[in-house]
Amino acid sequence: MSDELHVDIGAGAEPSSRAVPPGADDGGEASASPPGAELERQLAEAEAKRDEYLADLQRLAADFDNYRKRALREQQAFAARASERLVAKLLPVLDDLERALDAAEHHEEAKVIEGVAMTRSALAAALASEGLAEIDVDGAFDPHVHEALMTQPSEGAEPGTIVQVVQKGYRLGDAVLRPARVVVAE
Repeated sequence: MSDELHVDIGAGAEPSSRAVPPGADDGGEASASPPGAELERQLAEAEAKRDEYLADLQRLAADFDNYRKRALREQQAFAARASERLVAKLLPVLDDLERALDAAEHHEEAKVIEGVAMTRSALAAALASEGLAEIDVDGAFDPHVHEALMTQPSEGAEPGTIVQVVQKGYRLGDAVLRPARVVVAE
């Protein structure tokens, strides 16, 4: 009976069809394309992508280089305009100095003093319009904006307070351009 069962199964059965993934060798049949052709196709695709990425990277590098050059030109143009503006504001001060020197040649003392005072105020106004401000020296010594040249005993002044200004200090915006040089009470 086992022979019959065996015979029936073997005799009436169709050959089994296995699912074979595309491109896989099923062992008995030769594949439609030679084995290296698929690898060559993949290599060609990878090289094409590489060339595309390289071209994109080169374009990006060129764009960045152009941006850098343009930003540098704009920065130089801005600095030139700022310098022109400051120089235009200082030209009247130069004119005042020339008038003061001319008055000094003619020994007109009152006009010389008046001319120098006008020149100083014109220069101070031009610099103030650019953001220059004098550092305050009233009160206690502040090492961030003051430079102590010396200390000295001073009656009526608390220790650490400024008693004399040797040289004025200035700020340009928030930055200390030059600290005030001062004498501090002991």
